[in-house]
Amino acid sequence: MFRTATIRTIGLVAAMALGATGAPAGETKERPRVVLELFTSQGCSSCPPADALLEELGGRDEVVALGYHVDYWDYIGWADTFGSPAYSDLQRDYARSFGERRIYTPQLVVNGEMHVVGSRRDEVMAALDTYRLVLPIKLSQDGEFLSIEIGGDVTCPEAVVWLISFRQQAEVMVERGENGGKALAYSNIVTGRQALGMFEPEAGARMRLPLADVLAGGADAIAVLVQVESGGLPGKILGAASLAL
Repeated sequence: MFRTATIRTIGLVAAMALGATGAPAGETKERPRVVLELFTSQGCSSCPPADALLEELGGRDEVVALGYHVDYWDYIGWADTFGSPAYSDLQRDYARSFGERRIYTPQLVVNGEMHVVGSRRDEVMAALDTYRLVLPIKLSQDGEFLSIEIGGDVTCPEAVVWLISFRQQAEVMVERGENGGKALAYSNIVTGRQALGMFEPEAGARMRLPLADVLAGGADAIAVLVQVESGGLPGKILGAASLAL
């Protein structure tokens, strides 16, 4: 069974874990059709199958996969080494956007529009065929800089441009809690998330940022999302791209 929690804050963030290699440097996904955001925890015994499915689907060119480690299961006895209260808060914001009173792990949010239990393969695969991104984004590395180009002259609401840093792969030996004694593999682990500004559909956008300023927590990849926001809550994702550095 998946794990549920009431919408409240529990626990604190901890340190980083062991790393591994990921996608080849310079690999880009410029026209994906879906963004998968998995809310997971090392303290959740129901999460490993969803983590494995996220890794599988994240290998597809048409998918941008992101793993957000929450911190509200830390009280069970193991503090998630990638967990952050900011990611728990993001999940709560999604819950409010969906009109839900509870959050759970493993929860998979698809293009910011709906959610499914992340380990239910049939439901996840059906969702992949349902949603489409409409906004083209191009990412490239220019020496020590990240270049971002977002298409303009499109029909869509104003939205926020988000920069996501993530670590492509890691393995963690969990010492306590529900997964105690297990070595768990993780992929596309979000290490930082920041808003770059508002996107104006008519004009598009171009940005050039120092890589040293955008990488966080041992990240080796970047994703850019353009996402509608309503009443301060996350909504539909219009476009996405990712770049392995």
